[in-house]
Amino acid sequence: MSDLRVDTISASDGTSPVTLTKQSAAKVWINFDGDAAGATVRDSFNVTSTDDDGTGDYGVNFTSSMSNNDYSATGMASLSAFANNDVGVIGPSRDNSAESLATGSIQLDTQKSSNTDAVARDVDAALVTINGDLA
Repeated sequence: MSDLRVDTISASDGTSPVTLTKQSAAKVWINFDGDAAGATVRDSFNVTSTDDDGTGDYGVNFTSSMSNNDYSATGMASLSAFANNDVGVIGPSRDNSAESLATGSIQLDTQKSSNTDAVARDVDAALVTINGDLA
C-alpha cells in the first residue's frame, strides 16, 4: 500500500485549483439568511448571487452552470420563531416547478410546516447543497 501525502493539489499550470467537474462532490452550496433584506449570503461555493423574490421565495444563481437540470438539491431551513411542533421546509419552487431547477440557478421556497398548516415564511437560516455534473 502507498501513501499520498500532499499539502496542495493544483491544476497542470501549477497554480490554479483543480476543477471539480465529474467528481462526486457538492458543486454548489450556500448558507444564507432569508430573514434579512436581500437573502444575505453567509457563505457559499459556486454562487454569484441570490434573489429575494417575496416571502419564502428565493433564487440562487450559480457561478458555473450545471450540465442539465436533473441535479439533486437538498436543504434545510430554520426560524427561531418556530414552535416546538413546527418544521422549516425548503425545496424547489412550487409556483413554477418547470423552471425551478435551471442549469444556472435554482428557485427555492421556504415555509413553516406544522401539524395544522403550511405557510410561506422567510427563514433565519437556509442551507442548500447541490450535487450533479457541471457543464
